Amino acid sequence: MKSGINVQLASRVAGIPPRRDLFRWIRAACDCVPAQLTLRVVNASEARALNRNYRARDYAPNVLTFAYGGDPPAADVVICAQVAAQEAREQGKTREAHYAHLTVHGVLHALGMDHRTLREARVMEGRETAILRALGFADPYRSDRSAQNPAAR
Repeated sequence: MKSGINVQLASRVAGIPPRRDLFRWIRAACDCVPAQLTLRVVNASEARALNRNYRARDYAPNVLTFAYGGDPPAADVVICAQVAAQEAREQGKTREAHYAHLTVHGVLHALGMDHRTLREARVMEGRETAILRALGFADPYRSDRSAQNPAAR
């Protein structure tokens, strides 16, 4: 299987970052690891249906990752536009910063990282923070609003 990245914008919600940014964030999270990835930005109804049908959870999540394994790894990452926008507002982040975080988070899941245990969570969060810092974003796990919003610096 050849390495490749595909971005699908299936939502017209305002504030979705440009494709070039989504591609850049995916590549940063892959860090030269070849992968076959599709990132799809969807509306709440599609995110909820996917979560209900494949995870038996009846709500629209912020991000879903369907990792298929393989060499190179293959996965679909789905971001819900409405949930991303709502969470950005609630957390005092720009949409751009939150989409970058959700993209990086989903891609790291695609590459095999997880956060089921405290140790796994610390490793994954540390990797996310390092990638986001390299992209010019603040630590998404800091609680103060100025750390969450690069525009507030």
